[in-house]
Amino acid sequence: MRTGLTDPAGTVQGGGETEEGSAAVEFVFLGVLLLIPLVYLIITAGQVQGAAYAVVGAADHAAKVYASAPPGDAPGEQATAAAELALADFGFDPRALELQISCSPECGTPGSTVTVTAAMDVPLPVVGSVPGLNLAPVRVDSTSMQKVERFG
Repeated sequence: MRTGLTDPAGTVQGGGETEEGSAAVEFVFLGVLLLIPLVYLIITAGQVQGAAYAVVGAADHAAKVYASAPPGDAPGEQATAAAELALADFGFDPRALELQISCSPECGTPGSTVTVTAAMDVPLPVVGSVPGLNLAPVRVDSTSMQKVERFG
């Protein structure tokens, strides 16, 4: 396309320079430049949401297993195994789980309340899997309470 003013005869007055458009190249370059961070942000938000669901499930399962365990068994180990299994079902590393179990007034007695708090640091997608880098900007946690049955 020629630039400049045209007279009634159709001749171009002024600079006879042509301007070839490169809109496709600019669109692709800017599209990729803006699209990559947006996609990464969406993936990161999904990972954090998935971790939140996983930690809620881990705390809930651990509290239920601990409250329903027979008095002679090792309820702490069973609760930890249940929480790690729930976390692994969501695709997260069970070793990242931090589990705290407390009871009131005494663990295992009928009518007591078992409180389980599960917490986990969520690693960044792609960057979090690089060895030597510990990039986990978000910490998710959940607390679940269950009552030990009074009449077994």
